Amino acid sequence: MPSEVLLDEPKCTVHRYEATAEQDDALPVLLIPPMAAPPTCFDLRRGCSMVEFLLGEGRPTYLVDYGDISTLRDQDLGLEHWIDFVLPDAIETVLEDSGAPAVHLVGWCLGGILEMFTAAGHPDLPIASVTAVASPFDFREVRVLDPVRWMEGLTGGTLTTALVRVLGGIPGRLNGLIYRWLDPVKQIKKPLVQLANRDDPDTLAQIEACDVLMDSMEAYPGRSISQIYHSLIRTNRFSRGHLLLKDDRVVDLADVRVPVLAVAGTGDLFFAPPGSAFHVADLLTSSPQVRCETAPGGHLGVLTGRTARDTTWRLVQDFMTDVDIERAQATAG
Repeated sequence: MPSEVLLDEPKCTVHRYEATAEQDDALPVLLIPPMAAPPTCFDLRRGCSMVEFLLGEGRPTYLVDYGDISTLRDQDLGLEHWIDFVLPDAIETVLEDSGAPAVHLVGWCLGGILEMFTAAGHPDLPIASVTAVASPFDFREVRVLDPVRWMEGLTGGTLTTALVRVLGGIPGRLNGLIYRWLDPVKQIKKPLVQLANRDDPDTLAQIEACDVLMDSMEAYPGRSISQIYHSLIRTNRFSRGHLLLKDDRVVDLADVRVPVLAVAGTGDLFFAPPGSAFHVADLLTSSPQVRCETAPGGHLGVLTGRTARDTTWRLVQDFMTDVDIERAQATAG
């Protein structure tokens, strides 16, 4: 979808998408991808684009793009860089451009985790709501990490830490392979699916678009992946709602004070199953409202599959609309 760049800073490029329908008083939404995924995850192709859908609903839509991430140049960037600088700067840019009093945040996978801790760590930011799609909050439920846990127990974590230190992070090409093989059965069956649907251009276009996205994955910086590894995988401290950042600073999800929606894919059995995604509800003790919803699809399909228009995207839009109405009623009252 056509867009205009409003802010172009290192690791923080903010796009405003061109309106395709009349926009009323709906608050804007800022789409937040994971640091390793290209922003096209929200705008995969026509008909399978959350951006296209939100614009059609009259919702002012923005997106933050982190640009190129290098395991060498950016290896010292930790999660605090996104939580304290990138996302707050993007939020302020959206508010300045739109003139709105607050902004909705919608993140996929790690993007949902980053936005959640941004809301917790910066309660002064004018955030209207937070939506996390396929974001894992209890890594004990993530089956794909079982081999990593086995290796952790065998080596005491030294092998994983050494690999990250040597590589400077996880290279983009490797990230693409990891995401592809989160569902090995699907990858093995893909040639048969392509053959069976050789006369269905829509199915073939979706497969091709997903392959292009996987081939465009960026790197995880070394410090960020180390924080993820130690807080989310090795100690699972993350499941208690705590994230340890630089200088021993701890951000607690109990400090999130805005409405939250968590969406999990019914077919996302490996990376963010419903049990892991919905665990966040137990951690948001200060949030006025937490909704947990399931929708069809795997880890990527729940965000941008061919049924997402009538499921995930509708859930997200309806949730934001409800929050808009509640805010307007509170202001009028």
